Amino acid sequence: MTATLPFADLQSVRGGPLYVKLKKMIEEAVSTGRLQHGDALPPERDIADAAAISRVTVRKAIDDLVDQGLLVRRHGSGTFVVKPIPRMQQPLTRLTSFSEDMRRRGMEPGSRWLDRGLYHPSPEETMTLGLSGVAYVARIVRLRTANDMPIALERTSLPDDLLPDPNEVENSLYELLSARDIRPVRANQRISAVLLGDEETELLGVPLGSAALRVQRIAYLSTGRVMEVSTALYRNDAYDLVAELTIGA
Repeated sequence: MTATLPFADLQSVRGGPLYVKLKKMIEEAVSTGRLQHGDALPPERDIADAAAISRVTVRKAIDDLVDQGLLVRRHGSGTFVVKPIPRMQQPLTRLTSFSEDMRRRGMEPGSRWLDRGLYHPSPEETMTLGLSGVAYVARIVRLRTANDMPIALERTSLPDDLLPDPNEVENSLYELLSARDIRPVRANQRISAVLLGDEETELLGVPLGSAALRVQRIAYLSTGRVMEVSTALYRNDAYDLVAELTIGA
């Protein structure tokens, strides 16, 4: 870390207060690629000792970078780099999967599994999915990534006869179902803004108190049967939802 961030040279750097110079040093290391997304900074005490500055000065610089979204604090783990990602426009007129969206943008989709299995359905799942009294529900919960960057936290429920073994899902749920001739033809989506909880911000790698776009989807088969209900939390610094509107005659 000494070569990446030469804290000992901070005092000799020209330009503004010490906390500003420390900020610029960290910003430059990120912009030049010497610090990558997910890299951890040394503890504030170590930075202060190496740069011969006060911990208050270090805290001020890091606080500013956290506010800018360049760093994120994770309770009990430390402070980490959050590399800015390009914003993506998501049209609301097409029913697509996350994997399809990312590949269309030239990015590699991925998943980090948080939970998957067959469960007794909740009353809401029973009603929305139209389940019988003896049916189970297949639930999959995963962190969706693009080029290894966390993008969305997704929770999906399906009838167990459509997905009898959730462990068969590798990356794209829709691709697995499509191979079995199970395809959604329409969906209703509800979009709202929410504040993320502490665990959600840590999973998505965003600062505490960040907002997200919550997209709740109910997808239907051609028969009119509900295929899935899902809720996805998208990073608000990554997604713009776009709709094309026309004026009626």
